[in-house]
Amino acid sequence: MSKLIITQRKSVIGAKANQRATMLSLGLRKIRQTVEKDDTPQIRGMVHTVRHLVTVEEVNS
Repeated sequence: MSKLIITQRKSVIGAKANQRATMLSLGLRKIRQTVEKDDTPQIRGMVHTVRHLVTVEEVNS
């Protein structure tokens, strides 16, 4: 199964409430913080919601 490496690039200050909640549920709280998640449709949808705040790399494991 492939993994996604998600890195926060921008602040959530001024973002909508649902975008702030999505960032927290992804485990991102600080700029340049990185998390590794399984590549599932649910995670892809969350990343799509905050695509302007994060960068994503796909890693095959």
